[in-house]
Amino acid sequence: MTSSRKAKQHKPAPIPGGELDAYRADALQRACLFWDALLDRGNNYVEHLDQGMPPLLKFEHELVLDGLALPEPCNYSLLRLVPPAGTPVDAAARPVVVVDPRAGHGPGIGGFKFDSEVGMAMRAGHPVYFVTFRQEPQDGQTLVTVMHAEARFLEEIIRLHPHCKAKPVVIGNCQAGWAMLIVDALRPELFGPLMMVGAPVSFWAGGSRLNPMRYSGAPLGGSWLASLASDLGGDRFDGVQLVENFERLNPAQAWWNKYYNLWSHIDTESPRFLEFERWWGGFCRMTGDEIESIVENLFVGNRLARGTMQAGDRTVDLRAVTAPIVVFASWGDNITPPPQALNWIIDTWGDERAIAAAGRTIVYVLHESVGHLGIFVGGEIALKEHDQLVASLDVIESLPPGLYEMKLEAKQGLEDQRWEALEPGDYTVHYEYRTMDDIRALNPEGRDEEALFSTLAQVSEQNAQAYKAWVRPWVRLFAQRPIGDALGELNPMRLQRKLLCDALPLAALIRAQAQEAREHRTPVGNDNPWLEIERNTARQIGALLDTWRDQRDAWSIAFARYWYGPQGAGAWFKPAAPDAQVARARAQGELKESREAVLARIGEGGFAEAVCRIVLAGMASIGAFERRSLRLARLLAPLAGEIDSDLGSQDNWVRLLKQQARITAVAPVEALNALEHLLPDAQARERALAVSAAVMMIEPTLANPRSEIIEFLIDTLGVDPQNVIGLARRLTGGLEKPAKSGARPTRKPRRRPGACA
Repeated sequence: MTSSRKAKQHKPAPIPGGELDAYRADALQRACLFWDALLDRGNNYVEHLDQGMPPLLKFEHELVLDGLALPEPCNYSLLRLVPPAGTPVDAAARPVVVVDPRAGHGPGIGGFKFDSEVGMAMRAGHPVYFVTFRQEPQDGQTLVTVMHAEARFLEEIIRLHPHCKAKPVVIGNCQAGWAMLIVDALRPELFGPLMMVGAPVSFWAGGSRLNPMRYSGAPLGGSWLASLASDLGGDRFDGVQLVENFERLNPAQAWWNKYYNLWSHIDTESPRFLEFERWWGGFCRMTGDEIESIVENLFVGNRLARGTMQAGDRTVDLRAVTAPIVVFASWGDNITPPPQALNWIIDTWGDERAIAAAGRTIVYVLHESVGHLGIFVGGEIALKEHDQLVASLDVIESLPPGLYEMKLEAKQGLEDQRWEALEPGDYTVHYEYRTMDDIRALNPEGRDEEALFSTLAQVSEQNAQAYKAWVRPWVRLFAQRPIGDALGELNPMRLQRKLLCDALPLAALIRAQAQEAREHRTPVGNDNPWLEIERNTARQIGALLDTWRDQRDAWSIAFARYWYGPQGAGAWFKPAAPDAQVARARAQGELKESREAVLARIGEGGFAEAVCRIVLAGMASIGAFERRSLRLARLLAPLAGEIDSDLGSQDNWVRLLKQQARITAVAPVEALNALEHLLPDAQARERALAVSAAVMMIEPTLANPRSEIIEFLIDTLGVDPQNVIGLARRLTGGLEKPAKSGARPTRKPRRRPGACA
């Protein structure tokens, strides 16, 4: 005991500067490993180029159709993805098609990880196809050429699945979202539900705080600069310029935080960094016609949302899309914030009742924080939103026409719910009714400043015409593609990858130092004061870059407001009438005509139509449809069919529900008032109310506050509530046991063989 105490007393004091020495050694080792990782990035870049930049998919794949073999050749191709071992795919299930954006980068982001859009679709048992593209476009390729190719791909997929009556589900990421929306509007017969993920459609929408990027084209005078860049490249626009623009949106992340995060967490961060950089550094090119069409029609002209975009000799009318549209956006996305993803709904339809009256279904999902790339590749997003979207395809197609927001709620912590077995997994889902005002409320800054961009579009058109008439002939006279290619190779984003690879003369030394650092790695403790100084310094550098970005954006916003406002160019180039007003006026006229047509046949139908009207009124009073409720209706179909043959199949349920929704959208009160005519006797009325109560999951007591509509109709129709309760219990009694037996499932069960949904 004494000797031990003496040993403690004689323990040498820490050497002065020991913490600094430890930090210095750790920082030096991290630096060696950091530069080693950058060499790996450069090697990956060179290797990927040598391979011809194939899609960076985690899944084996085979070529189905090459765009080069089409009558109008293009650089797009259709792949069939081979599911991994242990992931059986039902050949009779409806196919899912993932389309990646061609916005500067190469393809692969939609199947970048096993937990991805592709992975979730495969786990649900769907055959999955992927639309890819090569680095270089074909001479003469246009956006219309690509649209024709994508339509041909869908035709081929439908041909390969003759036993599946349902059309393919299409997932369009970012730029591919609006591209596939255009194809859908032109060829709606080829599409099942279209999911647009992080896809801008309303390019003028947004706000100074949501996405100052929309103001960046103002100082440049519009689209002419994109035309000049493609002319200088010999009719090639280099996608690296788009990637540079993305990085300028968040310079702190792109120029500092990304690299500091790698250096500070070099022991664990390197694989993730290299995987992402392999895709981020894959730069593709477009033809001059393609980039001009994109900038003039979309970025500056906003013609798709406004309904004035031309595709060849056809006008693209988004109201022509017949299958459901699902829009997935995020508040953390500074490239496509929710208003840019959703405001086209206002400008296209004008009134949510017009959507229902036309028999269309639009669903949107909002995430609180994930960024633009995370919405495609985030593992948590794949396991939650993408998984639930794929798992809900059957419900989305069964929804009555209208505008909805899809809400997901974790089951953990919730009380056990009735009919829980009808939505296995970790989340419960419901679809809340939404209005145009709900979408408007997503942008607190409003839409007044879109007038600036209307003026800018007119100025841009004048500048573009002047450039094409007076400057382009001279540029094209001297510009040559080999010179453009050589200048593109000198771009800093390419140089930093090509120069920092094993071809670098110092590469061998860096590799040796990195190997020694790995063998003698001595990471410093988190409590080291010098490490805290490093972190504080890193935060300050990031903050300085953020400040510079904010000042730059503030200048762009001020310039746009001054130069294109009513005191500037807006005095000569008057803004067009707001598209929302135009759409609203059109909708009012169409709704009036629809109402007159509906009222003329409001009393047509019988028991089945009455049940659908009651269910629709009940769900309207609740404000939402639940996923369980729509699936329960299918289980009830055979039982309800014993009462009325029109309700005896799932197809009839869906068809009738959609048909009656178009009626109740324009004449809701009259539709309910006609129930007495549709249900002429007490027995029919009791049965209709019982079936409706069962579908809405509000039996057996009818005392739930969600059942006001049933209670109201019991009084209105003059029926015995006990008879309604008893019949509702008998309808669902045989279905109750499976829903309550067993523990809560945590994985989505496989679809039974032969199911096509």
